[in-house]
Amino acid sequence: MEGLKLANAELMVYIHPSKSGNKLKAICRELSSLLFQYDETFDGVLLAFDVTVKSKGAKILAGLNPYFGVKVEASLLLFNPKPNSLVEGKIVKISPETIHVIVLGFSAAVVTDIDIREEFKYKKRNGEDCFVSSSHKRHVLKVGTMLRLQVESFDEEVMHIAGSLLPANTGCVKWLEKQSEEASHMDRDDHKRRKIA
Repeated sequence: MEGLKLANAELMVYIHPSKSGNKLKAICRELSSLLFQYDETFDGVLLAFDVTVKSKGAKILAGLNPYFGVKVEASLLLFNPKPNSLVEGKIVKISPETIHVIVLGFSAAVVTDIDIREEFKYKKRNGEDCFVSSSHKRHVLKVGTMLRLQVESFDEEVMHIAGSLLPANTGCVKWLEKQSEEASHMDRDDHKRRKIA
């Protein structure tokens, strides 16, 4: 999935002196407060981190609360989907006008009817709302389906994605992967035939 990236960073983490007994725990607590929030410094939403304390020493900051700074090296997993990138999520609601998706368990995404390909037609099957492809009857989008969609925009403040199903490489992830496998098998068979001939 696009939009995820690993980054290495050298950070200065500021800790209250009362937490100096266990620096690593205090550092992890400080970094944990940044999880699942967009941070301009990291240019993304922090999803996970792994920290190594770089030096044994610490720099004491003067002031009313004399915090001390500890240099750390951190590996960060960030989420920042750019426009035209592809993300995947689970469909949680379908209506004739929209498809609602949860990406990575925390970010909401919506695809509106103007961003759904013409081939997908809204239907009710067994009392369930779904979109069915008119060109491939097995390509069905319903609640619980893992959906690949193209990012139109990402609102960092509320973690909301506006998505699109207009590109041909979007839709049900299982169906897209099956089509990709079948195409690669056909390519291999064609290649073998050419070698024999």
